Amino acid sequence: MTAKSGSPRVRGGALAVISVLLIGSALMRLGLQAGPAIAREAPLAEDEDAVVTTEAATAAPSSAELQTLIEAFQHREHALDTREAQIQDRMKALEIAEEAIGRRLEALIGAEERLSATLALADGATEEDLVRLTNVYEKMKPKQAAALFEAMAPEFAAGFLARMRPDAAASVMAGLSPMAAYSISVVLAGRNASVPKE
Repeated sequence: MTAKSGSPRVRGGALAVISVLLIGSALMRLGLQAGPAIAREAPLAEDEDAVVTTEAATAAPSSAELQTLIEAFQHREHALDTREAQIQDRMKALEIAEEAIGRRLEALIGAEERLSATLALADGATEEDLVRLTNVYEKMKPKQAAALFEAMAPEFAAGFLARMRPDAAASVMAGLSPMAAYSISVVLAGRNASVPKE
């Protein structure tokens, strides 16, 4: 049994309890106001009866008033049911959106991991290529390597010379023209100039 199927019985019971409470309240007011009226001494018994009847008529709600109250409660109950249904619909929509966001987030995390793995492979391959090429330059005769380094851009040549063993790099630099050697030296000296000192 769902909560929705049991609610008409609860509503009907709540209305009955409210009606009983209203009638009980009217009877209590009648009793409390009629007591002093009876206790008072009046010259005519008819006047006393008139006072009691008038007070009873004003104290007890009529069936039309009770019907109006019941209709107001039913209207309010209907408005609350409508609002509750709207809230439940919004909650379902939020749950669906949350699940979709969760799936997309998982997909993004998976894509990021795959991209990181691909970049790591590419970086590793690039590094292996640079190490292999540096080893080739180190094993070349200094005069032949110097001819190649002379043709390279100073920044590119400085990158390889920085990776080479100092003795091999010195042999290549010795074979370069003074202008090329100077340009490569400036690049090598300025590579770490922009690194923070502290």
